[in-house]
Amino acid sequence: MEPKEQAAQLLRGTDTFLPEGELEERIGEGKPLRVKLGLDPTAPAVTLGWAVVLSRLRQFQDLGHTAVLIVGDFTAQVGDPSGKSETRRRLSRDEVMGYTDAILSDFGLILSEDNLEIRHNSEWLADIDMQGILELTSKATLAQMLERDDFSNRYAAGQPISMTEFMYPLLQAYDSVAVEADVEMGGTDQLFNLMMGRQVQERSGQRAQMVLTMPLLLGTDGDKKMSQSLGNYIGLREAPEDMFGKVMSIPDQAMTQWFQLASGLAPEKVDDVVAGLSAGTLHPNEAKRLLGRSIVAQYHDNKAAIAAEQAFDRQFRAHQAPEEIAEHRLDPDDPVSLPALLRESGLVSSGSEARRMIAQDAVKLDGALLGSEPVERAALVGKILQVGKRRFVRLTN
Repeated sequence: MEPKEQAAQLLRGTDTFLPEGELEERIGEGKPLRVKLGLDPTAPAVTLGWAVVLSRLRQFQDLGHTAVLIVGDFTAQVGDPSGKSETRRRLSRDEVMGYTDAILSDFGLILSEDNLEIRHNSEWLADIDMQGILELTSKATLAQMLERDDFSNRYAAGQPISMTEFMYPLLQAYDSVAVEADVEMGGTDQLFNLMMGRQVQERSGQRAQMVLTMPLLLGTDGDKKMSQSLGNYIGLREAPEDMFGKVMSIPDQAMTQWFQLASGLAPEKVDDVVAGLSAGTLHPNEAKRLLGRSIVAQYHDNKAAIAAEQAFDRQFRAHQAPEEIAEHRLDPDDPVSLPALLRESGLVSSGSEARRMIAQDAVKLDGALLGSEPVERAALVGKILQVGKRRFVRLTN
């Protein structure tokens, strides 16, 4: 593929690419590019939000370039301040390593094993000495740090900014030096950090990397960016039925962005769908079903996508319980505390969530609402306990 065609394909749907016009020029030099993407393991799953940039990284791979995926096991302990209105809690090394183990296999759902380097930035950051830190901090100024919106807004409001937070963009920039990145990718909230990488590379005697940012995928609420801490996410390892059900819950106004960033459909098909939604010739429900099937098929297969849609219809159109339901053996206690049962059966994660779901009339037994009072054990055996629209267990002796 000619450099011009490659560049056009790789830049489709991007938010920012700098310096403008340089990608075609660099591809034309005939040397595979080293394309860096750093992800901090701060949560236990890879989500569709991360998949946006991972999928673009896969496109670089397919065109013969080298994907350099940096697992930020060191920087995750520092904490990225991007987009934060207050100092975030620092994670322990044990927490970070637990998340690292959980997400590494998920990358294989998108990235090819060919043209791939996976690096941990503790390789070069964990042993940096004071001389190295002083050398790194000399490559940027305090005034530059205060130019970024999240820092300047907090400074103007009299909110604290730790020196550790100022270090984060520099540490991320040093990653680019360590792996000699030609391109660095990230979400739109990463632009400052990526540009800092250009500066630190230049001041370290390297050719400055190009910078590519992708839009941030909205969460299932259609309002805030997808985030595990907000609970508005879809994980790549989720069951097909859960994936499809969550897609069907997104607001109609978010669909265009989801088709563009998460559907995995050919660009021409996406354009047709977006045009149909805009003209009113494609019903939003049908579009959303196509979106749900497309997303499930990407991370499972077409058969699973069709089955997920059928399960959705069985549950929400025919108001039937799913065909396969987990079982929970009841304790011998009588009567049974409902909040305790919800927690022990795995339908909720805590007693407070159990009480909240009961108060919201979201707990049913064989379709009948349950209150917070204890229930006789005999009245539970063999019945289906339900929380919300998608969580079920069958209660057994």
